[in-house]
Amino acid sequence: MKCPACGDPDDRVVDSRLVDDGTAVRRRRECLSCGRRYTTFERLEGEPRWVIKRSGRREPFDREKVVSGLRAATKNRPVSELEMAELAGLVEEAMRSSGPAVKSEQIGLEVLDRLRGIDEVAYLRFASVYKEFEQADDFYKEVGLLSKATAPKHRGMEKGELS
Repeated sequence: MKCPACGDPDDRVVDSRLVDDGTAVRRRRECLSCGRRYTTFERLEGEPRWVIKRSGRREPFDREKVVSGLRAATKNRPVSELEMAELAGLVEEAMRSSGPAVKSEQIGLEVLDRLRGIDEVAYLRFASVYKEFEQADDFYKEVGLLSKATAPKHRGMEKGELS
C-alpha cells in the first residue's frame, strides 16, 4: 500500500478493527517516511456478483453504488457514514444469499426496506428516485404506505379525532 501523501510503500499498521458485521477489516496505517496516517479497508474477494439491470444488461455488483445512492438520499440527515456502510453491507449480504445474479429491483427494495427503519425522509428521497416519482401524488401515496407500515394503532379513537 502506498502512502496517499508521499507515495512511499513503507508503512506500519497502527490499529485493525472488524467492520461491516465482520465482513471487512479497517486498518489505520502510518507512513514510515512522512508520518501521515491513513485508513484502508480489506474485504474478501469472492466469486463475482452480477446485477441484472432493468434493460436486461448485466454488470458486476458495486457496493460503492449502493453507498453513493444512500449518501444522496441521506444528505443533510442524521445518518452517519458508518450506518450507510453497514446498510450497504447488509444489502450485499442479502444479495449473496440470492445467488450469483440478482435484479436491480431486488437491490432497490432491499435498500428501501432497511432505510425505512433508519430515516423516513431518506427513505422517501430514495423511493422517489428508485420508483421514478413523476408527480406530487406519488409522494402522498408513498407517505401513506410509510405511515401505515410505521404508525402505531390507537384503540378507541374515532376517525378524525385528535388525541
